Amino acid sequence: MQISSIPLAQSVVMLCLSKDIHHVVISPGSRNAPLTISFSNHSQIEAYSVVDERSAAFFALGLAQQLKKPVALVCTSGSALLNYYPAVAEAFYSDIPLVVISADRPIERIDIGDGQTIRQKNVFQNHILYSANLHSEVALDSFPKDKKVQQKFSEAQKLNEREINLALNTAIEQNGPVHINVPFYEPLYGVVDEILVAPLEIEPIREPKTISAEALKKYTTLWSQAKRKLVLVGVHEPNQIEQALLDELAKDPSVLIFTETTSNLHHENFVTRIDKLIAPLEVSENPEEAFKALQPEILLTFGGLVISKKIKAFLRTYSPQQHWHVDAKTALNTYFCLNKHFDVAPNEFLKHFLPQVDSPKSEYRDFWLGVKERRDVHHDQYIERIPFCDLKVFSQIVKHFPKQQLIHFSNSSIIRYAQLFKFYEAQYVYCNRGTSGIDGSSSTAVGAAVASKFPTTLVSGDLSFFYDSNALWNNYIPKNFKIILINNQGGGIFKILPGAKETENFTTFFETKHELTAEHLCKMYGFAYQTAGNEKELEAGLTSLYAEDEKPQLLEVFTPSDINDTYLKDYFKFILP
Repeated sequence: MQISSIPLAQSVVMLCLSKDIHHVVISPGSRNAPLTISFSNHSQIEAYSVVDERSAAFFALGLAQQLKKPVALVCTSGSALLNYYPAVAEAFYSDIPLVVISADRPIERIDIGDGQTIRQKNVFQNHILYSANLHSEVALDSFPKDKKVQQKFSEAQKLNEREINLALNTAIEQNGPVHINVPFYEPLYGVVDEILVAPLEIEPIREPKTISAEALKKYTTLWSQAKRKLVLVGVHEPNQIEQALLDELAKDPSVLIFTETTSNLHHENFVTRIDKLIAPLEVSENPEEAFKALQPEILLTFGGLVISKKIKAFLRTYSPQQHWHVDAKTALNTYFCLNKHFDVAPNEFLKHFLPQVDSPKSEYRDFWLGVKERRDVHHDQYIERIPFCDLKVFSQIVKHFPKQQLIHFSNSSIIRYAQLFKFYEAQYVYCNRGTSGIDGSSSTAVGAAVASKFPTTLVSGDLSFFYDSNALWNNYIPKNFKIILINNQGGGIFKILPGAKETENFTTFFETKHELTAEHLCKMYGFAYQTAGNEKELEAGLTSLYAEDEKPQLLEVFTPSDINDTYLKDYFKFILP
């Protein structure tokens, strides 16, 4: 095995392996040659080559999302590193462990006019958990024999090893992105046949946090007395909460449980489509009375960020007396009334909390579940009567998803349409909701497909897909990867937003109207391509899409852009009764 002759490059690789980091996404360059050589030649490393750094970073994000452990990114110096920033921000807010390893010039070469040289130190400082800025090292074959120089090198080596350990441990312990900046002197391509370093290893803390029943007594008393409790779950990994605990929580008639598509939780007593319940209240005869009936005394939240704007607006206006959040890492004051953070995993919290609480008499849950059931009936009636449009398309797509599938939705209107439909337990739903950007949805889905045990479908809007078309520019896309592209010739979300359509130059600067199709991209990247423009074609296209797995496939569905917003807005009025 050949590895870089530069000790620092060897240390980075060996410490990554010591922390169980075995997946590395590399973008080409010269300054990062010592890292590229060392990672790509190591038998215990699964190395991926992705040219576009922005796409590479989201690809790594998808890998880490599914592997549930850190994935490393390696790039050259200069602006290459800046292209990682969108995915770094997404990882920061979505609690996904990315290890960014950037090559750099030595410090005395910064700002003197050398090419591909920028100020890389702490470049992600607002969206990073730890930044390790290492000291430069030279290759072993050019290393001076002088004892004083050797001692100075040894001290720098120890500092570097400590920094690498701290960065990697932070990614593991805090579940988020870190940055390791590695400056190299030339020559960059020297190799040796054996590893010549034995870096100091500092073990990360892997034991989960615990909580005692005694610490919860004050809160179990409040919970037992309250007759209206709302549990709201945001983005959540599948199969992370024991079903028995969820079943116990759902038994309480004073507890109403709201989940989202990305919550990946399932129970017959859960309200899985929040907007379908809340949005019609806004146009009811007496909205204030309806919202006060829904207003909880206690709000208990789990998981990450919440998609529904409706629930945010409701809880900010009709605040609960208590808001408690359960998460081992962070608690966000999303509803402006947070007064308790239980910094443990939901399983740990519920197994100590639920045995101590009583269920008071209440009609809170059953009343709103009754409203939900009526909404479901009217939902089906409305879908049946509307013509071919985005909403109709989603109703057909959801019916054709295989029962076991990893499903990635792009952002904006796509994930909001998905929120109106029901999914099965083994349909694992993801969306980049950390920053809610459209910039890396496709690349993330491809990375997730590579790492997942399940076949994967990406459902994307046209702007998101074309913006991130370099997601298809790699050699790792599984043969069973599917893309359903809903092309309504522009940014449909802006037609839904209040006031947007009335602005000047709406179609040019907001909707960004276009006539692009994915046909030539599919031909270039080796995807099977088919289209649909009506219900019959869509039915045939979806059947065909999931009938074969010989090569990646894309189904492009063309919908009429001029009616989509009308039928979505009318939907919430229709399902009101």
